[in-house]
Order: sequence, then C-alpha cells, then structure tokens
Amino acid sequence: MTTATGTATRAEICVVACAEAWRGAGEVLASPMGTVPTIGARLAKLTFSPDLLLTDGEALLIGDVPAVGGRAEVVEGWLPYRQHLALVASGRRHVMMGASQLDRHGNQNISCIGDWARPKRQLLGVRGAPVNTLNNPTSYWVPKHSTRVFVERVDMVSGVGYDRAAAAGPSASRYHRIPEVVTDLGVFDFETPERTMRLRSLHPGVTVEQVREATGFDLVVPDEVPYTRAPEAEELRLIREVIDPKGLREREVPSA
Repeated sequence: MTTATGTATRAEICVVACAEAWRGAGEVLASPMGTVPTIGARLAKLTFSPDLLLTDGEALLIGDVPAVGGRAEVVEGWLPYRQHLALVASGRRHVMMGASQLDRHGNQNISCIGDWARPKRQLLGVRGAPVNTLNNPTSYWVPKHSTRVFVERVDMVSGVGYDRAAAAGPSASRYHRIPEVVTDLGVFDFETPERTMRLRSLHPGVTVEQVREATGFDLVVPDEVPYTRAPEAEELRLIREVIDPKGLREREVPSA
C-alpha cells in the first residue's frame, strides 16, 4: 500500500483489523497492548462501538478519546489493580495481547524461549495470561509475522489455547475464546472443526504464499480468502488527525 493521501498504509489496515475485534462489544473494557491495538480500540470507540470502556493505561476509566500519548480530559471512574482483576474474572473485558510464540491451537508464550529449566531468553513471565484466556475474550496482535512467532509448539504455555482448555474440562473451556489474531500480514481465527488457526483475511498486497512461508505450522487456508477491509474515509481521518497525529502506528508496522 502507498502512503498517498486517501490510501491506507499497511499500519492503517492493521488498525482497522484490530478495531474490528471490538465491534459490537457493548459495555466491556478494551485492554489493547501495543500501539496499533491502542489506536484500534480508540477508533472502535469513536465509530461502531461507542459503549466501549477505555482506560488511560493505568488506573483511570476515561470518557473521551485522546490522541495516543495525550492526557484524557474526561475521567469517568477509578479502576485500581484489584478491581481490574475482578473485572477480568467476571469476563467483562476483551484484551488484545502480544505473543512471543503462538501455536496452531492458540497457545501463547510470553515467558521464556527454550527449555523452562534453562531458557535461552527470559521474557515477561506468565503475567495474567492464563486468567485472561480462561475468563474473557483474548485476541492477539503480532506486528511481525514470522516462523519465530508462529511455531509448531510453544516453549512454555502462558495463554491457554483451545486444545489445552478442552483437555482441562468445562472449568477451563466454558468461557475460553480467542476471537482473532491480527498480524502485519493478515487476520486469523480458530473457526475450524479442530479449533486450529485459520487464515481469515489477507491484508492488501499480501499473498497466501507469503503467509504460509512465515508460519511454522500447517495453516488452514480456505479456497477463497478475502482481503482485510480498508478504512473508510472518516476512519482514516480519525486515525491520522485525531487518534495518532504523530504517526506512531508507522513505527510499529513500517510501510514497505
């Protein structure tokens, strides 16, 4: 995609794809992790999901939609860590997390690379990923789609995938849901009989072959794969002029 006025960049396509994760979400808390998901959640709030709850990234519920990096002028409530955890357990949140590794069943790793007893690299740690994946919708954002991220088997399970949730029984699977995975190449879901990852849409300019080459397992690919929708003119204006006037999205997903 070009960066000409009126034409969406790859980063802006990704913003819209992330925003779609919160379409029709109602009055739930959006917890985006990453620049592009943050812009996406704010775009959803300003367009098709006006009831969506946003935070300032810390402990305040905000009523307006400031630019990324800006201060909110309308504060609607206080959401300290304890209350945030209670909200997670109740399922009234849709988080979009990152993933250092992700497998075909949606198991996610943000803890370590290599053997757990002697890892090659220490990462964030499990954090709240298990509770997220068992109690509220959990989507993923991967800004650089590669075989290093999309692996046959994760080195450690942080976020729970469909196979492990099913094996653990109803207490784990009842509210378990991974609506979508958004990357710089496309959008993916797990809407298959075996609950394995499926290519749902390609970003304009990307081919199925590129996606397959960048994925370390056999991906379910339908006979016909649509393109991810481009932002409408008003959405593009909101992204560029209101939500991210500094163009931070292009740092996370640079234009080719």
